[in-house]
Amino acid sequence: MEILNAYSSFFESKIIGRYLTSDRVFSILETYGDTQKISEIGTSVNGVSIKMVTLGQGKKKVLAWSQMHGNESTTTKAVIDLIKFLTQESRFQSQIETFLKTHTLYIIPILNPDGAKAYTRENANGVDLNRDAQLLSQPESKVLASVCKQLQPDLCLNLHDQRTIYGFETGKCATVSFLSPAADPSRQITASRKSAMLDIANMAVVLQNYISGHIGRYDDAFNDNCVGDAFQMAGVPTILFEAGHAPTDYQREETRKYICFSLLALLGFVPHSGAELEAYFNLPENKKNFLDIILRNATTGRRKKRTEIGIQYAEVLVDGRIKFVPRIEKIGDLSKYYAHKELMAQDAEILVNSQEKCHVGEKVATIINKKDNSVLYINED
Repeated sequence: MEILNAYSSFFESKIIGRYLTSDRVFSILETYGDTQKISEIGTSVNGVSIKMVTLGQGKKKVLAWSQMHGNESTTTKAVIDLIKFLTQESRFQSQIETFLKTHTLYIIPILNPDGAKAYTRENANGVDLNRDAQLLSQPESKVLASVCKQLQPDLCLNLHDQRTIYGFETGKCATVSFLSPAADPSRQITASRKSAMLDIANMAVVLQNYISGHIGRYDDAFNDNCVGDAFQMAGVPTILFEAGHAPTDYQREETRKYICFSLLALLGFVPHSGAELEAYFNLPENKKNFLDIILRNATTGRRKKRTEIGIQYAEVLVDGRIKFVPRIEKIGDLSKYYAHKELMAQDAEILVNSQEKCHVGEKVATIINKKDNSVLYINED
């Protein structure tokens, strides 16, 4: 675990927050020296360069891509930390040299630069690139398919973020989730799928030392329009990474660290005993059972109806930063939901934005106790 304990030495502090654009990322990466090679592999809908970083000259080829969805930047930060680790020349040189001799690592830090700039899931044509694996209707999809065909990688890493709504039946949030995608509707365990499952099991063993109970398995329903499923169909072991929420970590800096730890474990920098296939299936499946905030035991309206209010943040790009705008997501019995923050109204009659009535979709500025005007919630962003 020595390398993981040294994480602060290769954490890239110049890249923080949720809003990452291609210009910003590559202005940092281009300072990392000659160990890496940066090349243009295509352009986006808006003509923005899509670039790939290559490290090593070994036989085993690993292809990774991040920000296929432009507003999912946590894994991009993690791969930047990984690249910084591999290109620094002060520590762990023997391990790095061995890796670079035995592996060639290809990383596309931002596959969807237009979406990254606009902070949208889709590309500039409004298309979800992770539903375009068969049609290949978009230039970014064609770039990824072409690179994969040309490189013939031994392993693919599909790097994403997941929303704060995911958690487990235990009441813990899903900080990191993985998936070995299905290769067919029956979800058979093919050779490539098994290989990815074992890799995931080994990463999970390492992460258990840091976030036990917060590691999960994503839904494996088959969809051949999804890139991971399509690559798995082609016999290429593919791992889906989903960077989720750690408690209070809305900027995803803690989760970024755990994704980087996972990558280091996967690439052989963290010693671990070989996990069995059972360990993969023992990972709990993600559930949509979390909200950002729940106000419990409140009463609303003239009839003083007892209820609960669930609030979810909308991520909005404003002047180059992401604001978290609270909106009412659910009203009613929320006993089956957990929250990243729970507020107790103690049966008080409440006013939302100074009004007795509230509705789903409403932005929330304040929630106050009508009787004594005490503040139960205020949006400070």
